[in-house]
Amino acid sequence: MYTGIKRNIIFKAACFLAATALLGWSAPAGTWLQKNKGGYSVHYMAPDRNNINGYNKFLHAGVKNVQSFFQQTYPRKFDVYIHPNRHSLDSAWQKDWGMPDFKSECWMVASGIAAKLDIISPAVWTKEACEHNYIEKDKTQQLITHELVHVLHGQLNASPDFSNTEGIDWFVEGLATYASGQCDSSRIANVMKAIKDNKVPESLADFWKGELKYGLSGSVVMFIDAQYGRHKLIELLPFSKESEILKHLNIDEKELLKEWKDYMQKKFD
Repeated sequence: MYTGIKRNIIFKAACFLAATALLGWSAPAGTWLQKNKGGYSVHYMAPDRNNINGYNKFLHAGVKNVQSFFQQTYPRKFDVYIHPNRHSLDSAWQKDWGMPDFKSECWMVASGIAAKLDIISPAVWTKEACEHNYIEKDKTQQLITHELVHVLHGQLNASPDFSNTEGIDWFVEGLATYASGQCDSSRIANVMKAIKDNKVPESLADFWKGELKYGLSGSVVMFIDAQYGRHKLIELLPFSKESEILKHLNIDEKELLKEWKDYMQKKFD
C-alpha cells in the first residue's frame, strides 16, 4: 500500500494469521465516535472533532473517483478508522496481523482491505509520520484514494485481505498507484531512465521491489489499461494469482514485459 504498509512486508510475514486475526479484531482503547456516510462508516476520536468534516471530503472524493474508475459501486459497506496517533494504529495492526510486537515505521500511515481502511489522522502526520504532509492536499487525496482502491479490490478479490495471494504484489499496488493518480510524471521519468539504463527487473515479482516499485508496478497496470481496455483490467480484480492474470490476458510474463517496455518507449520517449 502506498501509504505505508508496504505489502511486501505483510504479504509473507503475517498472511497466514491475518484472516483469522481480522475476525477477532477490536478497536484500540478509547471512545470512538462515528459518522455513517452511506456505503461506509467513519470512526474517529475526540481530537479529530474539528478535522472530521475535512477528512470526509477526502473520503467522499476518493470513493467517487474509485467508483468512476472501476465503473461500479462498492459491493459492501466498509469502515474507516481515523487513528489519533501511531500507537492506536499500531494496536490495530498488531491485532489484525497477529503480530503483538509489531512497530510501524514512520512512513507507514494507512492500509486498506475489503472490510476497512485504517489511517493515522492526517492532521498529526507532521509529528507522527515522515514522507507525508497534510498540507499537500493533492498528495493526501491520492494517498486516501489509493487505500480506497485497495478496499474495492479486496471486496472483489478471492482474498479480501490479500493474504492468500501468489505473485500479485505488483498488480495490487500497481493498480492502486495507477488508479489513484500516483503514477505521475516524476515516477514515469524514473521508470524511463531505468529502461534506458537497462536496469529494469526481468520478472514481475521483482517489479515490486526497490525504490522504483510504485512507478514500475503502476506503469504495468497503465499499460494493461491502454492495451487491453478498462473492461479487461476490471476483469482481473478477482484473481489472486499471477498465473490467472496472465492467462486471462492470454500472454506470458516475458511477452507482457516486452510489450510493456515497447509501450513505455513509444509513449514517453
